[in-house]
Amino acid sequence: MTEVELPNPEELHEHAEKSFSRRVALTTAIYAVALSIAALGGNNSVKEMLLAQQQSSDQWAFYQAKVIREHQYRSQKMLLEANLAEPSTLKGAERAKFEALVAKFGEEEKRYNAEKKDIEKDAKKLEGVRDRHRDRHPYFEFGEVFLQVAIVSASVSILSTSRPMFWFSLILALLGAVLALNGFVPLFTLPLLHHH
Repeated sequence: MTEVELPNPEELHEHAEKSFSRRVALTTAIYAVALSIAALGGNNSVKEMLLAQQQSSDQWAFYQAKVIREHQYRSQKMLLEANLAEPSTLKGAERAKFEALVAKFGEEEKRYNAEKKDIEKDAKKLEGVRDRHRDRHPYFEFGEVFLQVAIVSASVSILSTSRPMFWFSLILALLGAVLALNGFVPLFTLPLLHHH
């Protein structure tokens, strides 16, 4: 009868541990890639939020300048109208000149009023962009936290060859990836992440 050489149980255990460690290390690298993407999304959301805020502030300053000009023309028009009110010392060509100025100031007042409304629409649109990025940012932040803890948990699972710790890291990484994805493409809203 031929003798069959049985593998040494210690070698099998060592091989299983190495195989487990390699799989976990590869998975951890995937977590790190997801973490980088989440961090990039978070940084971009902050940049876009700040840019939209700055542009919105610029539009509101422009709006304020239009309001001031509109009021200046209105007050000049009202002053001239008071001079034209009967009884008035203004007659003939002088009166016609004042009436032409009243009409011109009235047109300027209307023009500034219309421009002001367009600027207000733009400013509010930019505030909407700012708010969208502000609302998305916490999903990236929390996604990053979950992915960082997943990386630590996976590292601990390699050191302790603990499969439960590895599964825990997978759950955390999945939560982190879903939160970060929600930052890119809003699929759901978690009220606790919104501060308004």
